[in-house]
Amino acid sequence: MKFPTELQTIIQEQPYPLLFASLSGAHLYGFPSPDSDYDLRGVHILPPRAVMGLYAVPETVEADLNQNGLEIDLVTHDAKKFFGLMLKRNGYVLEQVFSPLVLSHTAYHDRLKRIAKDCITAHHAHHYMGFANTQWKLFIKQTPHKVKPLLYIYRVLLTGIHLMRSGAVEANLNHLNSIFNLPYIADLITQKIEGAEHGTLSNVDIAFHESEFQRLLSMLEDARDNSALPKKPSGKAGLNELLIELRVAQGLQ
Repeated sequence: MKFPTELQTIIQEQPYPLLFASLSGAHLYGFPSPDSDYDLRGVHILPPRAVMGLYAVPETVEADLNQNGLEIDLVTHDAKKFFGLMLKRNGYVLEQVFSPLVLSHTAYHDRLKRIAKDCITAHHAHHYMGFANTQWKLFIKQTPHKVKPLLYIYRVLLTGIHLMRSGAVEANLNHLNSIFNLPYIADLITQKIEGAEHGTLSNVDIAFHESEFQRLLSMLEDARDNSALPKKPSGKAGLNELLIELRVAQGLQ
């Protein structure tokens, strides 16, 4: 995938060194509309002096940016905060680590991906179940009904099921549907990528999609209950060593 040059400009302007930066959102999920913004996510490394002193330094850098008409939603976390999130049942940060849409890469990123495999647990199913339930409520509430939340529902459910079964993080709905073969997904994706970011659905069968939502939710619950994934992460020691190494490499800046 060819990335707009504006994204690299934003990366180069960041106040702290980046361990990695990748794309999330609709571009990662495989259904960006022409007017979709770019969800730029990553991990930055605060210098030791910033984290050792008495003065609190924000651990998160956030910005809504417009570069030559390109909308960019930027969020990066300091390594310590991000590593802490990795040890929780947070599928979102795992998707960022394993995103194939990498804009800034270091050898530390490769190491982080290896450690991240030891952070995946059966309890990550709860992240995807919660996300799907939230998106379903949003989908039902909005009228006319929009295609984006419906695609998010199917994306998170299939990601969760696949993760429970295989231990692999896959966030692209096109790739997921090559495994699950749901006949209605391709049409929904087409409506999204050929329409507006917040485009509405045509000829939507709410009862059908509710039935599919409940069916896939049940599949995710079964996949969790029968998963070979561990109940607890084992990557804490590896993340701890990596964090110390990152701080030392910065020196007393």
